[in-house]
Amino acid sequence: LKIRKMDKSKIESKVRDVSQRLGISKLLDRKPKQLSGGQRQRVALARAMVREPKIFLMDEPLSNLDAKLRGYARAELKKLHEEFGTTIVYVTHDQMEAMSLGDRIAILNDGVLEQVGTPEEIYENPKNLFVAGFIGNPPINIIEGTLIERNGIIIVEFGFSSYQLSSGIELMEKTKIPEIMLGIRPENITITKESKDYAIQAVIDVVEPLGRENIFHLIVNEKPLIAVSITNRDLNVGEKVWISFDTNRIHIFDKISQKKIN
Repeated sequence: LKIRKMDKSKIESKVRDVSQRLGISKLLDRKPKQLSGGQRQRVALARAMVREPKIFLMDEPLSNLDAKLRGYARAELKKLHEEFGTTIVYVTHDQMEAMSLGDRIAILNDGVLEQVGTPEEIYENPKNLFVAGFIGNPPINIIEGTLIERNGIIIVEFGFSSYQLSSGIELMEKTKIPEIMLGIRPENITITKESKDYAIQAVIDVVEPLGRENIFHLIVNEKPLIAVSITNRDLNVGEKVWISFDTNRIHIFDKISQKKIN
Protein backbone atom coordinates (compact mmCIF):
# COMPACT_ATOMS: atom_id res chain seq x y z
CA LEU A 1 0.00 0.00 0.00
CA LYS A 2 2.97 2.31 0.66
CA ILE A 3 4.31 1.54 -2.82
CA ARG A 4 0.93 2.62 -4.19
CA LYS A 5 1.48 5.88 -2.28
CA MET A 6 -1.72 5.43 -0.32
CA ASP A 7 -2.39 7.92 2.47
CA LYS A 8 -1.02 6.72 5.83
CA SER A 9 -4.33 7.16 7.65
CA LYS A 10 -6.11 5.15 4.96
CA ILE A 11 -3.52 2.39 5.23
CA GLU A 12 -4.02 2.23 8.98
CA SER A 13 -7.80 2.13 8.51
CA LYS A 14 -7.65 -0.71 5.97
CA VAL A 15 -5.18 -2.72 8.08
CA ARG A 16 -7.32 -2.25 11.17
CA ASP A 17 -10.51 -3.28 9.36
CA VAL A 18 -9.05 -6.43 7.77
CA SER A 19 -7.18 -7.49 10.91
CA GLN A 20 -10.40 -7.23 12.93
CA ARG A 21 -12.26 -9.31 10.36
CA LEU A 22 -9.69 -12.09 10.56
CA GLY A 23 -9.12 -11.88 14.30
CA ILE A 24 -5.46 -10.88 14.14
CA SER A 25 -5.57 -7.37 15.65
CA LYS A 26 -3.42 -8.48 18.58
CA LEU A 27 -0.76 -9.89 16.25
CA LEU A 28 0.11 -6.71 14.33
CA ASP A 29 3.24 -5.97 16.38
CA ARG A 30 4.65 -9.50 16.21
CA LYS A 31 7.42 -10.83 13.97
CA PRO A 32 6.64 -13.71 11.55
CA LYS A 33 8.71 -16.18 13.61
CA GLN A 34 6.49 -15.44 16.61
CA LEU A 35 3.35 -16.60 14.78
CA SER A 36 1.85 -20.08 14.62
CA GLY A 37 1.04 -21.74 11.30
CA GLY A 38 -2.62 -20.78 11.54
CA GLN A 39 -1.76 -17.19 12.44
CA ARG A 40 0.62 -16.94 9.49
CA GLN A 41 -2.14 -18.14 7.18
CA ARG A 42 -4.49 -15.44 8.41
CA VAL A 43 -1.78 -12.77 8.06
CA ALA A 44 -1.10 -13.87 4.48
CA LEU A 45 -4.82 -13.74 3.75
CA ALA A 46 -5.03 -10.25 5.29
CA ARG A 47 -2.09 -9.01 3.18
CA ALA A 48 -3.97 -10.10 0.07
CA MET A 49 -7.29 -8.62 1.21
CA VAL A 50 -5.97 -5.10 1.91
CA ARG A 51 -4.76 -4.83 -1.69
CA GLU A 52 -8.30 -5.36 -3.00
CA PRO A 53 -7.19 -7.31 -6.09
CA LYS A 54 -9.51 -8.10 -9.02
CA ILE A 55 -9.05 -11.82 -8.41
CA PHE A 56 -7.89 -13.93 -5.46
CA LEU A 57 -5.99 -17.18 -5.97
CA MET A 58 -6.22 -19.17 -2.74
CA ASP A 59 -4.67 -22.59 -2.15
CA GLU A 60 -6.19 -24.10 1.01
CA PRO A 61 -5.91 -20.81 2.97
CA LEU A 62 -7.74 -22.17 6.03
CA SER A 63 -6.13 -25.60 6.35
CA ASN A 64 -4.05 -24.81 9.46
CA LEU A 65 -6.88 -23.22 11.43
CA ASP A 66 -8.80 -25.02 14.14
CA ALA A 67 -12.47 -25.87 13.54
CA LYS A 68 -13.88 -22.77 15.27
CA LEU A 69 -11.56 -20.33 13.52
CA ARG A 70 -12.06 -22.08 10.18
CA GLY A 71 -15.81 -21.58 10.41
CA TYR A 72 -15.38 -17.92 11.32
CA ALA A 73 -12.84 -17.27 8.55
CA ARG A 74 -15.07 -19.07 6.04
CA ALA A 75 -17.93 -16.71 6.90
CA GLU A 76 -15.63 -13.68 6.56
CA LEU A 77 -14.46 -14.83 3.13
CA LYS A 78 -18.06 -15.21 2.01
CA LYS A 79 -18.89 -11.72 3.28
CA LEU A 80 -15.80 -10.34 1.52
CA HIS A 81 -16.94 -11.85 -1.75
CA GLU A 82 -20.50 -10.57 -1.38
CA GLU A 83 -19.32 -7.09 -0.40
CA PHE A 84 -16.72 -6.52 -3.11
CA GLY A 85 -17.83 -9.04 -5.75
CA THR A 86 -14.22 -10.10 -6.17
CA THR A 87 -13.63 -13.34 -8.07
CA ILE A 88 -12.00 -16.01 -5.90
CA VAL A 89 -10.36 -19.15 -7.30
CA TYR A 90 -10.23 -21.34 -4.22
CA VAL A 91 -8.46 -24.71 -4.00
CA THR A 92 -9.57 -27.05 -1.22
CA HIS A 93 -9.89 -30.72 -0.31
CA ASP A 94 -12.59 -29.85 2.22
CA GLN A 95 -16.00 -30.47 0.65
CA MET A 96 -17.71 -28.33 3.30
CA GLU A 97 -15.60 -25.34 2.26
CA ALA A 98 -16.37 -25.98 -1.40
CA MET A 99 -20.12 -26.35 -0.85
CA SER A 100 -20.47 -23.38 1.53
CA LEU A 101 -18.23 -20.91 -0.31
CA GLY A 102 -18.52 -21.78 -3.97
CA ASP A 103 -20.89 -20.24 -6.51
CA ARG A 104 -19.54 -22.87 -8.90
CA ILE A 105 -17.46 -25.92 -8.08
CA ALA A 106 -14.97 -27.73 -10.32
CA ILE A 107 -14.18 -31.26 -9.16
CA LEU A 108 -10.82 -32.68 -10.23
CA ASN A 109 -9.77 -36.32 -10.04
CA ASP A 110 -6.13 -37.11 -10.87
CA GLY A 111 -6.00 -34.08 -13.15
CA VAL A 112 -9.30 -34.89 -14.88
CA LEU A 113 -12.14 -32.38 -14.65
CA GLU A 114 -15.07 -34.56 -13.59
CA GLN A 115 -17.82 -31.95 -13.25
CA VAL A 116 -18.43 -28.20 -13.03
CA GLY A 117 -21.63 -26.79 -11.56
CA THR A 118 -23.33 -25.04 -8.68
CA PRO A 119 -23.20 -26.73 -5.27
CA GLU A 120 -26.83 -27.80 -5.75
CA GLU A 121 -26.13 -29.30 -9.19
CA ILE A 122 -23.08 -31.17 -7.92
CA TYR A 123 -24.97 -32.60 -4.96
CA GLU A 124 -28.35 -33.32 -6.55
CA ASN A 125 -27.18 -34.40 -10.00
CA PRO A 126 -23.65 -35.86 -9.92
CA LYS A 127 -22.47 -36.82 -13.39
CA ASN A 128 -20.64 -39.94 -12.28
CA LEU A 129 -19.91 -42.29 -9.40
CA PHE A 130 -16.76 -40.43 -8.33
CA VAL A 131 -18.55 -37.09 -7.90
CA ALA A 132 -21.46 -38.74 -6.09
CA GLY A 133 -19.11 -40.38 -3.60
CA PHE A 134 -16.84 -37.36 -3.18
CA ILE A 135 -19.55 -34.89 -2.16
CA GLY A 136 -21.74 -35.58 0.85
CA ASN A 137 -21.21 -36.39 4.52
CA PRO A 138 -22.21 -39.04 5.46
CA PRO A 139 -21.37 -40.35 1.98
CA ILE A 140 -23.89 -41.63 -0.53
CA ASN A 141 -24.83 -45.32 -0.30
CA ILE A 142 -23.82 -47.30 -3.38
CA ILE A 143 -25.52 -50.64 -4.09
CA GLU A 144 -24.89 -53.00 -7.00
CA GLY A 145 -28.08 -53.85 -8.88
CA THR A 146 -29.55 -55.20 -12.10
CA LEU A 147 -32.16 -53.68 -14.41
CA ILE A 148 -34.91 -56.18 -15.21
CA GLU A 149 -38.03 -55.90 -17.37
CA ARG A 150 -41.03 -57.55 -15.73
CA ASN A 151 -44.51 -57.39 -17.32
CA GLY A 152 -43.59 -54.27 -19.25
CA ILE A 153 -42.24 -52.54 -16.15
CA ILE A 154 -38.54 -51.86 -15.54
CA ILE A 155 -37.33 -52.50 -12.03
CA VAL A 156 -33.91 -52.41 -10.43
CA GLU A 157 -33.18 -55.51 -8.41
CA PHE A 158 -30.37 -55.56 -5.88
CA GLY A 159 -30.48 -58.95 -4.22
CA PHE A 160 -32.46 -58.15 -1.11
CA SER A 161 -35.23 -56.08 -2.73
CA SER A 162 -36.32 -54.27 -5.90
CA TYR A 163 -37.63 -50.86 -6.93
CA GLN A 164 -39.82 -49.82 -9.83
CA LEU A 165 -38.32 -47.00 -11.90
CA SER A 166 -40.51 -44.49 -13.72
CA SER A 167 -37.78 -43.88 -16.32
CA GLY A 168 -36.85 -47.52 -16.64
CA ILE A 169 -37.27 -47.86 -20.42
CA GLU A 170 -34.90 -44.93 -20.98
CA LEU A 171 -32.39 -46.51 -18.61
CA MET A 172 -32.41 -49.79 -20.52
CA GLU A 173 -31.66 -47.85 -23.71
CA LYS A 174 -28.79 -45.91 -22.13
CA THR A 175 -26.86 -48.79 -20.56
CA LYS A 176 -25.06 -51.48 -22.53
CA ILE A 177 -25.43 -54.12 -19.82
CA PRO A 178 -28.18 -54.59 -17.21
CA GLU A 179 -25.76 -54.36 -14.26
CA ILE A 180 -25.86 -50.91 -12.65
CA MET A 181 -24.84 -49.09 -9.47
CA LEU A 182 -27.67 -47.56 -7.45
CA GLY A 183 -26.93 -44.52 -5.30
CA ILE A 184 -29.11 -43.17 -2.50
CA ARG A 185 -28.09 -40.45 -0.06
CA PRO A 186 -28.58 -41.14 3.68
CA GLU A 187 -31.15 -38.36 4.10
CA ASN A 188 -33.29 -39.88 1.32
CA ILE A 189 -33.86 -43.08 3.28
CA THR A 190 -36.94 -43.36 5.50
CA ILE A 191 -36.88 -45.63 8.56
CA THR A 192 -40.11 -47.09 9.97
CA LYS A 193 -41.01 -49.79 12.46
CA GLU A 194 -43.63 -51.25 10.14
CA SER A 195 -43.40 -52.64 6.61
CA LYS A 196 -44.87 -50.81 3.61
CA ASP A 197 -44.62 -51.01 -0.19
CA TYR A 198 -41.05 -51.55 -1.38
CA ALA A 199 -39.76 -51.52 2.20
CA ILE A 200 -36.56 -53.39 3.03
CA GLN A 201 -35.86 -55.01 6.37
CA ALA A 202 -32.73 -53.83 8.17
CA VAL A 203 -31.05 -54.10 11.56
CA ILE A 204 -29.65 -51.09 13.41
CA ASP A 205 -25.94 -51.64 13.99
CA VAL A 206 -24.78 -48.25 15.33
CA VAL A 207 -26.56 -45.01 16.26
CA GLU A 208 -24.74 -41.65 16.20
CA PRO A 209 -26.88 -39.03 18.01
CA LEU A 210 -25.89 -35.56 16.78
CA GLY A 211 -28.55 -33.47 18.51
CA ARG A 212 -30.70 -32.25 15.63
CA GLU A 213 -30.40 -35.59 13.82
CA ASN A 214 -29.31 -39.19 14.21
CA ILE A 215 -27.03 -41.14 11.91
CA PHE A 216 -28.08 -44.80 11.69
CA HIS A 217 -25.62 -47.44 10.52
CA LEU A 218 -27.78 -50.28 9.24
CA ILE A 219 -27.12 -53.84 8.16
CA VAL A 220 -29.15 -54.91 5.13
CA ASN A 221 -28.63 -58.44 3.87
CA GLU A 222 -25.18 -58.44 5.56
CA LYS A 223 -24.22 -55.18 3.84
CA PRO A 224 -23.81 -51.74 5.51
CA LEU A 225 -26.12 -48.84 4.75
CA ILE A 226 -26.26 -45.35 6.31
CA ALA A 227 -29.41 -43.33 6.96
CA VAL A 228 -29.88 -39.87 8.49
CA SER A 229 -33.09 -38.98 10.31
CA ILE A 230 -34.31 -36.03 12.37
CA THR A 231 -36.97 -38.29 13.88
CA ASN A 232 -36.75 -41.94 14.97
CA ARG A 233 -35.08 -40.98 18.26
CA ASP A 234 -36.59 -44.02 20.00
CA LEU A 235 -34.74 -46.58 17.85
CA ASN A 236 -31.99 -48.64 19.46
CA VAL A 237 -29.05 -50.78 18.40
CA GLY A 238 -30.09 -54.31 17.45
CA GLU A 239 -33.65 -53.31 16.59
CA LYS A 240 -35.21 -54.57 13.35
CA VAL A 241 -36.68 -51.81 11.18
CA TRP A 242 -37.95 -51.22 7.64
CA ILE A 243 -36.37 -48.76 5.24
CA SER A 244 -37.58 -47.25 1.99
CA PHE A 245 -35.97 -45.01 -0.62
CA ASP A 246 -37.25 -41.74 -2.06
CA THR A 247 -37.66 -42.96 -5.65
CA ASN A 248 -37.23 -39.41 -6.99
CA ARG A 249 -33.79 -39.24 -5.37
CA ILE A 250 -32.37 -42.52 -6.62
CA HIS A 251 -29.22 -42.18 -8.76
CA ILE A 252 -28.45 -44.87 -11.34
CA PHE A 253 -24.89 -45.27 -12.68
CA ASP A 254 -23.61 -47.47 -15.48
CA LYS A 255 -21.41 -50.13 -13.91
CA ILE A 256 -18.75 -49.97 -16.65
CA SER A 257 -18.48 -46.25 -17.46
CA GLN A 258 -19.64 -45.19 -13.96
CA LYS A 259 -21.56 -42.32 -15.57
CA LYS A 260 -25.01 -41.37 -14.34
CA ILE A 261 -27.74 -42.60 -16.69
CA ASN A 262 -30.96 -41.37 -15.05
